[in-house]
Amino acid sequence: MNSIMERPRIGAVRRRALGNTVSDLVRWTFLPELGQYPAVCEPVTSGVDLPTWAAHHWEEIHRRLIENSGAILFRGFPVANVREFNDYINAVSGGALEYKFRASPRTQIQQDLNVFTSTDYPAEESIFAHNEHSYSPVFPLYLFFYCDVPPTTGGETPIGDTRLMQRQIRPDVFEKFVRKKIMYVRNFGDGFGLPWQVVFQTSDPAEVDAYCRNIGVQTEWKSGNRLRTRQVGHALLRHPVTGEPVWCNHGTFFHELTLPAKAREELRASFGPEDLPQNTFYGDGTPIEPEFIEHLQGLYRDVMVMFPWQRGDVLMLDNMLSLHARSPYTGPRRVLVAMAKACRAEDLRIEEQAQ
Repeated sequence: MNSIMERPRIGAVRRRALGNTVSDLVRWTFLPELGQYPAVCEPVTSGVDLPTWAAHHWEEIHRRLIENSGAILFRGFPVANVREFNDYINAVSGGALEYKFRASPRTQIQQDLNVFTSTDYPAEESIFAHNEHSYSPVFPLYLFFYCDVPPTTGGETPIGDTRLMQRQIRPDVFEKFVRKKIMYVRNFGDGFGLPWQVVFQTSDPAEVDAYCRNIGVQTEWKSGNRLRTRQVGHALLRHPVTGEPVWCNHGTFFHELTLPAKAREELRASFGPEDLPQNTFYGDGTPIEPEFIEHLQGLYRDVMVMFPWQRGDVLMLDNMLSLHARSPYTGPRRVLVAMAKACRAEDLRIEEQAQ
C-alpha cells in the first residue's frame, strides 16, 4: 500500500485525557443488516473523546478505511457540536478544505470552519449516487458527514462500494468511457443552478479565469455576464493509496438523463444540450448513448445501502472508494459535511486508460 498521508495536525486537536489505554476504548463491528459495509467504530465505555482517540489511531483508521471499501461509521461517541466534528477532521486528515468550483448549494456553518450543510435541496428530493466533486480537476479524497439533528423520517445518506459497482460495468460501456474520456459542460447565469459568483466564491471574472486556468478548466464568457465552462476528465483514476484503477467521475451524475424527469423536460424546452446548467459528453464532444447512461444509473442504484442517522454519528468516506447519495425526508434534518485532502486528477491519471 502506498501512502500519501502525512501525520495530521494533531496539535490542532483539543487533546483530552483518556481514562484507559487507548487500545481498549473502542470496538470495531458492522451493522448487522448491511453485512461488512460500512465498518462501525463504537466506544466501549462512556466519555471517549473521538478527536483525541482518533489522533492516537489515525493510521489504523486509514487502514480500515481502505480495507472496508472506504466507509467508517463512528457511532456512540459524544460528538456534541460542529467544532468537535472539525476536531476529528483535523485529527485524521490535516484539516477541512475550502469548497470551491461548487456544484451544490451549501451553507458554511461558521466562518472559521470549512464545514457546510449537506446539499440544500428541498426535503422531498433525492440526490443521485456520486463521488463528491469528481467532475473537478481537483477533488477531495476524504468526505466527512456529521449528524447534528436526525430527520423525523428518511433522510438517509446512502453509500455504495465503488469497486463493486465498477466490476459490474458492461465491457463495451467501460471501454468506451475509458478510451474517449468525459467532457463536462456547465452554464451559469441563465437563471438555473448556482450563479458563477457562488460557484467560484468571487464576483471578479478575472479571478474565475485565473482559477480555472490553474486547474485546467476552459472558460467562455457569454453576453449578459454569463459563463460556460468545459473540461475533459478521465473515467478512471489511480487511487493514490492503493494504486488501483477506480471508476471516479461525474459522467452519469451530471448527464441530463439523471435530472428529475419534470426538471429535464422544462430545461430541454428552453436549452440545447450544451446550454443546460450541466451536462456530460464524451471527451471529443459527441453525445453519450442514453442506453449507456441508463445502464450505469442502474448499477449505481443497485450497490447503495443505507442506515438511519443517529444524533452524533460521524461518517468518514474515502471519496474514491465510496459513493454517496441522499434520500427524501421529513422533519428538521441537519447533516453537516466537510472535505479533506485535495487531489489533482491529472496526477492520478492512468497512462494507458484502456483497462
